[in-house]
Amino acid sequence: MTVEQSSPTTLRRLSARLALIRDDTDDDKLSAGFLLVATILALVWANIGDSYESFWHTPVTIQIGDYSIGLDLKHWVNDGLMTLFFFVVGLEVKRELTIGELTDRARAAVPLLAAIAGLALPAVLFLLLNPTGDEASAWGVVVSTDTAFVLGALALVGPRCPARLRVFILTLAVADDIGALAIIAFFYTDNLRLGPLLLGCVGLLLIVQLRKLEVWRGVAYFVVAAGTWVAFYESGVHPTLVGVLIALILPVYPPRRSEVERAGELTRAFRQSPNSDYARAAQLGVLRAVSVNERLLRFYQPYTAFLVVPIFALANAGVVITGQTLADAARSPLAWGIVLGLVVGKLVGITAATALFSKLRPGSLPPGLSLSQIAGGSALAGIGFTISLFIVDLAIDSPELANDARVGVLTAAVIATVLGWALFRISDWVHPPTEVAGRTLLRPVDPRRDHVRGPVDAPLTLVEYGDFECPFCSKATGSIRDVRAQFGDELRYVFRHLPLDAVHPHARFAAQASEAAAAQGRFWEMHDHLFANSDALAEDEIFGYAAELGLDMDRFEEDIRKGTYGHRIDDDELDAESSDFRGTPTFYLGATGTDLTRHSGPYDAATLIRQLDEARGADGAP
Repeated sequence: MTVEQSSPTTLRRLSARLALIRDDTDDDKLSAGFLLVATILALVWANIGDSYESFWHTPVTIQIGDYSIGLDLKHWVNDGLMTLFFFVVGLEVKRELTIGELTDRARAAVPLLAAIAGLALPAVLFLLLNPTGDEASAWGVVVSTDTAFVLGALALVGPRCPARLRVFILTLAVADDIGALAIIAFFYTDNLRLGPLLLGCVGLLLIVQLRKLEVWRGVAYFVVAAGTWVAFYESGVHPTLVGVLIALILPVYPPRRSEVERAGELTRAFRQSPNSDYARAAQLGVLRAVSVNERLLRFYQPYTAFLVVPIFALANAGVVITGQTLADAARSPLAWGIVLGLVVGKLVGITAATALFSKLRPGSLPPGLSLSQIAGGSALAGIGFTISLFIVDLAIDSPELANDARVGVLTAAVIATVLGWALFRISDWVHPPTEVAGRTLLRPVDPRRDHVRGPVDAPLTLVEYGDFECPFCSKATGSIRDVRAQFGDELRYVFRHLPLDAVHPHARFAAQASEAAAAQGRFWEMHDHLFANSDALAEDEIFGYAAELGLDMDRFEEDIRKGTYGHRIDDDELDAESSDFRGTPTFYLGATGTDLTRHSGPYDAATLIRQLDEARGADGAP
């Protein structure tokens, strides 16, 4: 076997092993753990002799003909290896902007505004202490949040049910990444040379053309991307931005049903008659069905989380800690400006912006997410680390000042973690839970949002969190029918989604189908069809039910493919997770206008009728 053949195989095996580790472990804690271990190793290594500095300043030159690039190991990591990190960041940003959280303006409004305040206020506070001189150029150090560290810290020190807060921080982090990338591009580019920059743009256009020509060989993309990286390096624009730009021009889209079916047909043809032509056609069919963004994100994320970022930390977090070093940092406006910006700026900026927005637009915060939780999450956002250390290397030439800045970044990370933990514990102490989590319905019934069967002003309410593939939910449907027959117009029945993906592989698609039917005014008809056929919910079967209902099939398929109403399902799931239940069916019931309480015990019709009768009597209803 040649080197060319064995190398990709080794990479695939390593990627599969990293993906397996990621899938079987809490990703947030694991990636943060790798980063923390690398940071500790860097600090220990830097303080046991001179080998740390000598190793990372080892010159390495790559020469092709008369052209060569010479950098030390540290800058090969920062300028070369980190391109892969920024490539993955770009893929995530493109995905969120196209089909993710940032496509829903109502959901994204609060974290977007908070992110802007969390970018601006830290920079202002930093410049108050460092208004001029070389130190002032390091203001970008305080603007970014290290998503991996923050999510890992949230998993360790956050509230008991952090689901809503985690989504808030993830959305904020994406907006934060966009701001940080723009700052690096516009404020940390020196001596711009237009000739190489134009060549770099040509390289980007070539990548677009390769996609149009359906070239699938990774070698072709690697050669063009490497040439584009060199052009940007020579232009003065930081070459890591090449990773972002390439990621942003790659397409992202939900799988099209026709392409998935075509891939299945090609695969069957290859299985029946194995040959090279059918093999290539089947491979291309599968690749077309899934966007290149999704495939590359899946492939490269383990590398960045468990290799690239830890190696970056190993190369950049090493600070010689002595009494003199700490004394110099303690007297340094640069170090204090970084601590002030990251710790105070992030906490005050994000929390104040969220509080202001929620006051101007009541109800803009999702249920289960309080300002006290946001304050704790905002404190954790002061962990800048990866991009903060990256910008230290871009902004500061003096080794002494760079040392002060790194001490400031590391100190801010420790203070931010402790402060976040303290705010979460204070919140628990000041506002102790008065009842079991989820005992009462977290999100009040809203006829404008919820699917309601019966009069919207009926005196009694029954809410079900269900899964269309759950056999118990299907049996409960008969109970609900009897309950509705008993109470008639005195009862409104509300259905919310809780697809159990681990045990019911078709449940999420069925939920999406019901929402797509709801967009055409046929939710309850589809709801009844799905429960009546809960053991036959394959995609083709569900499309058959939609055709039987006379739905506009083009619109129905497009709504499902784009996930147009997926946020509804996600919100119901987050409400359930925040309420600390994960089983179906789960019922809430009570008198309309009062707090609906979770039903426990059997959910046969007689039991539900008795519970509702008791709720009606307690409320004084006739």
